[in-house]
Amino acid sequence: MPAKKLTSLDDLYLEMIRDLYNAEQQLTKALPKMAKAATDERLSEAFTNHLSQTETHVERLEKVFKSLGVAARGKKCAAMEGLIEEGKEALEEEMEPQVLDAALIAAAQKVEHYEIASYGTVCVWAEMLGYDDQVELLTETLNEEKETDELLTEIAESSVNAAAE
Repeated sequence: MPAKKLTSLDDLYLEMIRDLYNAEQQLTKALPKMAKAATDERLSEAFTNHLSQTETHVERLEKVFKSLGVAARGKKCAAMEGLIEEGKEALEEEMEPQVLDAALIAAAQKVEHYEIASYGTVCVWAEMLGYDDQVELLTETLNEEKETDELLTEIAESSVNAAAE
């Protein structure tokens, strides 16, 4: 079945919301594996905490779907699939535990940067389209993604990178 032709910013916005919905769902499966693989206690805890946040992100996107009057349905996010696959490859490599922690942070930050870019875009579009309630939900998620990225940087710079050196 051919994809529906997108004829407006509204259509594109919904497609991006569907993409993000699938991306967040993929992440809920990947984060527990990352938390388990991490040897740095703070890093493992950060992944576990972000799993809880990610579940909330899924719920917020479900509220966006409801507000739009459409079923909550994802569209396969190839970008997230690729980023998660890169993270899996790191888990399969032979590495010293501290080096693996650094690799996990790098993989996680790639994910966060993708999400920051995507949520930033849908926030602008939601605002342009007059979806004020959705702007609030999406901005909350965007801010949490930025905070997670900053936390990962802090963990890397304060201990993990030096241990991997």
